[in-house]
Amino acid sequence: MAISKTNYMNTLFDFYGILLTSKQRGYLALYYGDDYSLGEIADEFEVSRQAIYDNIKRTEKLLTAYEEKLHLVENFTLRQDLLEQLKEHANEKYADDTELNHLIYQLESIDE
Repeated sequence: MAISKTNYMNTLFDFYGILLTSKQRGYLALYYGDDYSLGEIADEFEVSRQAIYDNIKRTEKLLTAYEEKLHLVENFTLRQDLLEQLKEHANEKYADDTELNHLIYQLESIDE
């Protein structure tokens, strides 16, 4: 499994996991979060390996569809990048401006 896909699915799960059923959350948390195999998850939930595989694939598509419609991950990443640029600019040009630094700190605090 590619690490980038794992990271992407974990990020989607962080943003949209609340919209999933408890079974979907459980399967994805074990598969992507804890690196369980399909067989280990099947044993844990006492279902077939194929049932786990099918559910995970459907849930991946669902999470991807949420992101395509809502763009929460994309917008979060963009905000983080812009905030980093703002911090760098403020440190270079306005290092002594305590009000500006306080406002940047407040922006950082919003997404934490």
